[in-house]
Amino acid sequence: MSRALVIGGGIAGLASAALLAREGHQVTLVEKRDQLGGRAGSWEADGFRFDTGPSWYLMPEVFDHFFKLMGTSAAEQLDLVQLDPGYRVITEGVEEWTDIAASREENIALFESIEKGAGRELERYLDSALDTYEMAKKRFLYTSFQSFGPLLTSDVLRRAPKLVGLLLQNLDDFVAKRFTDLRLRQVLGYPAVFLGSSPFDTPSMYHLMSHLDLADGVLYPMGGFTTLIDRIHHVAVDHGVEVRTSSPVARILVDEQTSEARGVELVSGETIEADIVVSAADLHHTETRLLPEHLQTYPESYWQPRNPGPSALLMYLGVKGELPNLEHHTLLFAEDWRENFEAIFGPDARMPEPASLYICKPSGVDPSVAPEGHENVFVLVPAPADLKFGRGDVAGDGDTRLEAYADRIIAQIAEWTNTPDFAERIVLRRTYGPGDFADDLNAWRGSMLGPAHTLKQSAFFRSGNVSKKVRGLYYAGASTIPGIGLPMCLISAEVLIKRLRGDTSTGPLPEPLEASRPAAAPAA
Repeated sequence: MSRALVIGGGIAGLASAALLAREGHQVTLVEKRDQLGGRAGSWEADGFRFDTGPSWYLMPEVFDHFFKLMGTSAAEQLDLVQLDPGYRVITEGVEEWTDIAASREENIALFESIEKGAGRELERYLDSALDTYEMAKKRFLYTSFQSFGPLLTSDVLRRAPKLVGLLLQNLDDFVAKRFTDLRLRQVLGYPAVFLGSSPFDTPSMYHLMSHLDLADGVLYPMGGFTTLIDRIHHVAVDHGVEVRTSSPVARILVDEQTSEARGVELVSGETIEADIVVSAADLHHTETRLLPEHLQTYPESYWQPRNPGPSALLMYLGVKGELPNLEHHTLLFAEDWRENFEAIFGPDARMPEPASLYICKPSGVDPSVAPEGHENVFVLVPAPADLKFGRGDVAGDGDTRLEAYADRIIAQIAEWTNTPDFAERIVLRRTYGPGDFADDLNAWRGSMLGPAHTLKQSAFFRSGNVSKKVRGLYYAGASTIPGIGLPMCLISAEVLIKRLRGDTSTGPLPEPLEASRPAAAPAA
């Protein structure tokens, strides 16, 4: 039985460990912190339980597929509820708020009610989004791009002119050619933020994202996303994975004679031997901190011209009383959001004001996340990936610059949501900034998501999932293929398994996963 060592207990690390164990490997997972989940962690205080990061349950079939690979299902593991409305949009200067419905048909009618002809245009837009999404799942998301042969199929070649056009045009231009009303353009452009980018830099290929929220609808796992992490953890342990928290890695052990991965050395000095090492930690950290320079596939020079994606100011707020003007998901959009994105991604990095931001209020659906008579409020404000913007803390004790910005954001939320006493009703407050992402998650430049999905950092242009210098060293997670977000991280674990098997097919593996025998350490 081959020994596999997984670094990082986020969703990609847990999924990788689970699938490796299902394959027949003896698996140990080591996690730096005292809790699992990575960005999808949790924080509890005073009767509140907050998801610390991801809060949108999109691409439900990807989660279900992972669980089915492991011999179970999402229905068996999670209690999923449909959100209706899926989310609310509040645009600066627009009196009427826009509620995005749970169905495609209702959203087509909504668009038509806002802009004449926009309903029919949205039908065409969503048809294209679905076609592109299905093509992506079938040909591009589940491949390691080891060989381009499997990609040169008749369905890809037939769509080649369209696909090239979608890659070369940015999302904002693609949307602007079809819709005039600012609210509609923002609804269709905002998914770029889920990709760690802006609609002005994201290829319009990613208009496929609108199928997920406007047609498929938005779900929520009761208990929060910490429940999702807990279920994946239990599935992994049930398959024999040994999980060790509070075990930061100091370096990856490499045989100097053969350049083969031999395990890891922990900060404590303990060594854990392995035949395969999978790092689901931040790839920049893995390459530049855990390996000597001569064994780095992606050295510091590789990262210098790359886009880390945004960081964020996060706020975890316990609020007394009800907040009826907030839905489960509420988006606040500044009228000049080009200026917002320029502040975040431009050369003169600064916190945008007024900010386009996101608010999650899960307590409206899930009473387990807040004490009775209170609301659980999570706020995410995209910010530059720059450590100078500081670290947060509890009760306003974070860095002065970050806390002052948080105060202004709270005032903006109060004004824009017509909740004048919002600040006075906050009974619990914690902030989290770029420095915290770097400290807690080893995130490159304090990025909240991972490298942005720009053209030069997507698909086969993105960092690969295998070391070119160390045999038996592989990668999973948001830094590598296919990209950022919980579904992509789950897929990255499956792509890892396919790579280990030498499987160059482009689609997902059959369910349930049948172990390949024997489980031996393969060549990279």
